[in-house]
Amino acid sequence: HKQKRREDVFTPLTDSLLESRSMANADATASSGQNAIAGMTQVTDGTATSTAGYRTNLSGLAEARSTVMTMSLDKMSDSVSGQTVVDPKGYLTSLSNTKIASAAEVGDVNKARLLLKSVRDTNPKHGPGWIAAARVEEAAGKTAHARKLIMEGCEICPDNEDVWLEAARLHPQDQAKTILAAAARRMPTSVQVYLRAADLESHDFAKKAVLRKALEANPNSVTLWKAAIDLEDADDAKILLSVAVEKVPHSVEMWLALARLETYENARKVLNQARKQLPTERAVWIAAAKLEESQNHGDVVDRIVDKAVRSLDKHDAVVMRAQWLKEAEAAEAAGAPLTSAAIVKCTVGRGVDDEDRQRTWADDANAALSRNAVATARAILAHGLAAFPTKRTLWLQAVDLERKHGTAASLDEVLEAASERLPRTEIFWLVRAKEKWLAGAVDESRSILTEA
Repeated sequence: HKQKRREDVFTPLTDSLLESRSMANADATASSGQNAIAGMTQVTDGTATSTAGYRTNLSGLAEARSTVMTMSLDKMSDSVSGQTVVDPKGYLTSLSNTKIASAAEVGDVNKARLLLKSVRDTNPKHGPGWIAAARVEEAAGKTAHARKLIMEGCEICPDNEDVWLEAARLHPQDQAKTILAAAARRMPTSVQVYLRAADLESHDFAKKAVLRKALEANPNSVTLWKAAIDLEDADDAKILLSVAVEKVPHSVEMWLALARLETYENARKVLNQARKQLPTERAVWIAAAKLEESQNHGDVVDRIVDKAVRSLDKHDAVVMRAQWLKEAEAAEAAGAPLTSAAIVKCTVGRGVDDEDRQRTWADDANAALSRNAVATARAILAHGLAAFPTKRTLWLQAVDLERKHGTAASLDEVLEAASERLPRTEIFWLVRAKEKWLAGAVDESRSILTEA
């Protein structure tokens, strides 16, 4: 068998080993005769070149590296005091945040580039393809190429709002303003372009100018009206809202906001106009009830809510019982307990079978209490007790509510009413007498027990 020839293996040598070998060769050459070496000198164009000059000083590589490092550190040091101005923590953090792409990641980026190029070539009018391509380049650290791609996308897809917005995002602020201005000229009805342009402005007066120009092109945009009104003070906001309700009469938020800024008489007129424009919107009726409650017109509140329920039924506006109870809790949270009670009184019995009323109302009261809606729970129990005045469990539930969440006076009122409705139930007499005794009213406690 022929012996298979082994392939040559080359092992790189270090600089120090090469340098020591060079020095040994230099010593050997010097001992054999300096005249022979000197005789090999050649003169070319007046320049003498010696073979000794051919020897490469390998230690110079290490010295060069050291010199470059020293110069870099000198640039980062203070020339006066010699103290470094580089934050070591920040420098280390920047090093740790430096991302070194692996071969797999580079391969993935290249694959994504090829795929998205195919998408753009196949359907150049497809805006998301341009956006995705730009974001791939941005993720790869090629910001300049990403900007170039997205601007090409703006030229090919001039009516795509998202492409313009992406181009504005990738560019610095001044260039982004120019890009959005071009987008607004191309697409004057694009609300998002105007909103983004307003966000780029640093001063309120500039934001207002952008939004007012946007409203000239889009007078029916509720979003633009809201953004413009948020920048104004109360007086200017009132003026804008008075125009907004004419341009977007279907926006209940505009009507309610204008009513909140007006005086009582003007607010009533505004809400009446809103009811004519939005006959199926319960929020307008509830706002009217809250307005009357704020003026201490408690008797008017009940009439407004009752009229609201009948009007909504007339216009076939389906409002579920659970929705009305949520509105009652919201009214309580807004500081309108009378409105909450009126809503409960008019709607808590809707859609409930007669045999299920007591249990359903008791559960509703407990659920409202679990959400800290005490006034709503109190109104539900009051309505239940009006329908079932002799139900001991409902009275006990009402007494427990007042003991935990009410006052001494409200608790005494409930106990007194329970004693009148259930005179043979001794627990209400005893509890009432005990509460009076604990409050220090011994004579009243004694008279209660005597009456019992």
